[in-house]
Amino acid sequence: MASMATTLASSLSSNPKSPFLDHKSSFNGTPVPPRVATIRSSRQSDNTISASLNGNSSYDLKSFKFEPIKESVVSREMTRRYMMDMITYADTDVIVVGAGSAGLSCAYELSKNPSVRVAIVEQSVSPGGGAWLGGQLFSAMVVRKPAHRFLDELGIEYDEQDSYVVIKHAALFTSTIMSKLLARPNVKLFNAVAAEDLIVKGNRVAGVVTNWALVSMNHDTQSCMDPNVMEAKVVVSSCGHDGPFGATGVKRLKSIGMIDSVPGMKALDMNTAEDAIVRLTREIVPGMIVTGMEVAEIDGAPRMGPTFGAMMISGQKAAHLALKALGQPNAIDGTFTEVGGLQPELILASSETGEIVNA
Repeated sequence: MASMATTLASSLSSNPKSPFLDHKSSFNGTPVPPRVATIRSSRQSDNTISASLNGNSSYDLKSFKFEPIKESVVSREMTRRYMMDMITYADTDVIVVGAGSAGLSCAYELSKNPSVRVAIVEQSVSPGGGAWLGGQLFSAMVVRKPAHRFLDELGIEYDEQDSYVVIKHAALFTSTIMSKLLARPNVKLFNAVAAEDLIVKGNRVAGVVTNWALVSMNHDTQSCMDPNVMEAKVVVSSCGHDGPFGATGVKRLKSIGMIDSVPGMKALDMNTAEDAIVRLTREIVPGMIVTGMEVAEIDGAPRMGPTFGAMMISGQKAAHLALKALGQPNAIDGTFTEVGGLQPELILASSETGEIVNA
C-alpha cells in the first residue's frame, strides 16, 4: 500500500505535457492543415438548441431534417471513389502491409513527402492493431524517452516521468495519428483487405497479392476465389508478431526460399527489445522492408511487452529506408536535414548500463 501511495503521489505531482502549441516536426515535412471546422454551439432560447459551422449556418436540433438523397447516389459515390482509388494505387510508390502502431507511424512519416504515394493494406476493419489499448487490456500507453518527441509532433498530451511518458489512453495515439495521416491526399487506407501473397520478380519484392479479408478467411469453405494485385516500388511489412495474420511477410519469404529462417521472438526483455527492434529495422530482401514486431520474428529478438516507443520509431526508420530506396531525401544517408542536426528519434537510449526504469 505504501508503494502504491508513493506511485500515486508521484503521478499526481508530475507535470502533464501539453505540446499542442509546439508544431515542430521530428523530421520536418509537410504540415497537415486542419480540415474540420470548429463547431460552436449556443442556446438560442429555452426550447431551441442550434449549432453553427464557421458561423454561417445553424440548425435546430429539435426539428432537424436532412436534405433528400437517392439511395443510388450513395452507392455510386462510394463505388466510384473506391474504384478510382484501386486504379490509382494499383501501381504505387510504397505499400505498407499492416496498420498497427509501426505501420501507421511509417505511413505517417512517408506521407510528409507529397510526391510519394502510400497505400496501406490492413486486414482488419479497424486499423490500429494492438495500439487501441495498453497491456492486458488496460487503457494507458507507456512510451520510453526519447520516443516521446514523436508524440510532441503529433500533439498528444501525456504525463511525463523521468525516463518515460504515459498517454492516458492508447486510443488517443491511434486515433490522432490516423486522423492526421488519412487527411493527406497521397495516402489511401485499404482496410478489410488482406495481403495474401507477395509479387516477386527477379528476386525482388515488387508488390502484394490482395483479397477481401473475409474471402481470405474462407478459402477453405468456398470454391476458388482469385485475388487482385498491387504493384509497388517498395513494400513495408509491418504484420506484427506471429499469429493468425501475424508475421505473414517474413513467413512467406521463408517459404519461397528468399530467407533462411524465421526463429521467432524470444522471451520478454523491455530494455533490450526496443533498442533491438529499431536497430534491426531494415530492408530484409530487395524491395521489402520489415518493421515493428515482425522484426523480432525474423531476428529472434526479445518481445517488449506493453511499451510502444519502438513501434513508432521503427516505423519512422522504415519510412526513411523506403525514402532512400526511392531516391528521396531521407534521414538514413543524411540527405534529409533539419535545424539541430541528427534526429534524436532514430536513437533510442542505450540499455548497456543495465539500468531499469521503475514505475
